[in-house]
Amino acid sequence: MPSYFSPGVYVEEVPSGNAPIAGVSTSTAGFVGVVPDDVAMPSLPNGSKYTLAPAGAPQLVTSWAEYTRKFGDPGLGTVSAANVLAHAVHGFFLNGGARLWIVRLSAWTVPQDSPDPLTPALAELAAIDEIALVAAPMFGVANERVTVVQNALLDHCAAAQDRFAILDGPLDIDGSITSGAVIRSARSDYGALYFPWIDVTGAGGHAPPSGHVAGVFARVDAERGVHKAPANEALRGAYGVRYRIGKAVHDELNPAGVNVLRPFGNTVKVWGARTLADPQSVQQKEFTYINVRRLFCFLRESIEEGTGWVVFEPNTPDLWARITRNVRAFLTRAWESGALFGKTAEEAFTVKCDADNNPPEVRALGQVVTEIGVAVTKPAEFVVFRLSQRIGG
Repeated sequence: MPSYFSPGVYVEEVPSGNAPIAGVSTSTAGFVGVVPDDVAMPSLPNGSKYTLAPAGAPQLVTSWAEYTRKFGDPGLGTVSAANVLAHAVHGFFLNGGARLWIVRLSAWTVPQDSPDPLTPALAELAAIDEIALVAAPMFGVANERVTVVQNALLDHCAAAQDRFAILDGPLDIDGSITSGAVIRSARSDYGALYFPWIDVTGAGGHAPPSGHVAGVFARVDAERGVHKAPANEALRGAYGVRYRIGKAVHDELNPAGVNVLRPFGNTVKVWGARTLADPQSVQQKEFTYINVRRLFCFLRESIEEGTGWVVFEPNTPDLWARITRNVRAFLTRAWESGALFGKTAEEAFTVKCDADNNPPEVRALGQVVTEIGVAVTKPAEFVVFRLSQRIGG
């Protein structure tokens, strides 16, 4: 206790015992890709060369210049297996990305190879908590290997429950363009697929779009928020597309979960906002839209990290009230930003942590249970105007 010696008013600062819930980052990306061991490295001022980052070790890069110092500069005038990752990274920063973790592989192996370097690479990314987007741009890789990699990315995100996979459709289609010809992965609401590939050189050099799309995700998150669907947005650095998709084909691809990249005037736009959710799964159908799944990832991780102070606190009505107050304050901010649907906060969400969901038998297990319900906003995917002719004065 402090000592007081003269009459007066004294103000003391005391710890509150808890802290407000802060929103976690949603735009940090993690890429896995190939950088050959013999890539050309830039020179240091003393004439020696920068050292190539070791394979399998995650590296944080925050600009294109930093990427070249760690992974070399293979040149972006063409597209090949040696520089497809570089094109993806360049597109990420060009479209608004700011933080990117990269795990370098020396080569894509065949599915039967053991141990598979992809598995350690994803394990390394799993340990980096800030990552919210993952991608693995590939070029000239056999279809069976692509399927293995894409399914691994989806499983990685579903297991983490705090990140989202951005997948690439194929470079070429043999025959008619259908969803069956484009989708090579399993179904999952923790990932989205983009088609077709984009011209990144201005001379027909087509590259997978996942790196550029990840940059769009980051840009929309910064400008509007994670609740805004990352669609109807221009892809910077895209001069054209491998296939021009018309409405008839788009009508088949969109319901199946293929997000089409379409030219409009002088720009190429992301013209889809759907996950790869299984339409036959009742649970996955709730996450048909990318922004809904990513908003839930954001809410889940923010609440999880922001309530860490609760562990080992006395499980009493006072604790329940503090939890309710903190979660309500966080969700109120989310509602005010437009992430939740409702005219009032009461319509947008509910938070319940009291004696009803924390009876003696639950407390005896050392558990404190909080039930949260949210009403999310969904994108206006189909804008319908009904016109009719009015006759009369």
